[in-house]
Amino acid sequence: MKLYTLVLGDYQVNCYLVSDEVGRAVIIDPGYEPERILRAVKERNLEVKAIFLTHGHFDHIGAVKPLVQALQCPVYVHPKEATLPPYLTQGLLWFNEEYAEGDVVSVGDLSFRVIETPGHTNGSVCLLCEDHLFSGDTLFAGSCGRTDLGGSMLDMLASLKKLAALEGNYRVHCGHGPETDLDTERRENPYIHQRSFR
Repeated sequence: MKLYTLVLGDYQVNCYLVSDEVGRAVIIDPGYEPERILRAVKERNLEVKAIFLTHGHFDHIGAVKPLVQALQCPVYVHPKEATLPPYLTQGLLWFNEEYAEGDVVSVGDLSFRVIETPGHTNGSVCLLCEDHLFSGDTLFAGSCGRTDLGGSMLDMLASLKKLAALEGNYRVHCGHGPETDLDTERRENPYIHQRSFR
């Protein structure tokens, strides 16, 4: 796997370009700056096969339409994200493929397994590929995503425990902020250890 990270826009969203060894690639959460993303794709000689969205908030989807126009690739999201109110998507949510718990989507030699992780939004997902976990706005280094924009703290705590229960360690690529790893979060993340929320 080859992995490239672009930090985009005022909200400093992490957009990931993930490719196999011959350059067949997926874009995860293209929030802003489509021209910059396309330039990175061209510079690395990538052939983009799909766009994956961890959820439908505007800061993670803002560049989708221009990228689809340029790349003619499918866009995947959990179907529950279609119910997000327009003020959270700013009318930018567009997709033509759906994925849900347990689905595996192959891109070249890479396979991405979908893990449903509601909490930040009802249709939030994480994506597991080899020893990498793309956690969107579910799991952050030492923290988790906010739950007051179409989500639920009870669901978030259950999703974090679900991630903590995965076998093995994974490099965790978050929707915002620095990379971490799952073993560190199992030990140190206070939200994973929180038993309840009132």
